[in-house]
Amino acid sequence: MENSNQIAIRVKEVFLNGTWIANTNYKDALSKVTWQQATKKIGALNTIAALTYHINYYVAGVLNVFEGGTLDIKDKYSFDLPPIQSKEEWEKLLSTFLINAEKFVSHIELMPENKLEEVFVKEAYGSYRRNIEGMIEHSYYHLGQVSLIKKMISEL
Repeated sequence: MENSNQIAIRVKEVFLNGTWIANTNYKDALSKVTWQQATKKIGALNTIAALTYHINYYVAGVLNVFEGGTLDIKDKYSFDLPPIQSKEEWEKLLSTFLINAEKFVSHIELMPENKLEEVFVKEAYGSYRRNIEGMIEHSYYHLGQVSLIKKMISEL
């Protein structure tokens, strides 16, 4: 079975420093995105900013549970990004996301092995392990979208 540290490494790879699965990670993929690129709408696709907000929404929501709070997130609000109209607003979103990602990883690194198999909030949601693995998979899915949208924007 995978222990907390090994799972934390996988989370860190998708958010902060990995290249094994997608040849990039959020920190790297978003580091040189301007606020204009982040908010550029291409057809019916989500913007890079919206995808960043979306993943951070879930990271922050689960992080709140890790820190002893309640699970207050709802899928229907996960794309409710306030308008980004400046470099500073984009950088704030990105900074908040990366800080949350670092905290998320730290909590997993410190998580006792038996906690991974405990019920996450309520039985219907499965275990902590299942939710963390779901976060990894969900994040890679949207990281792929971010990468494709970046390519599309660079070709305009």
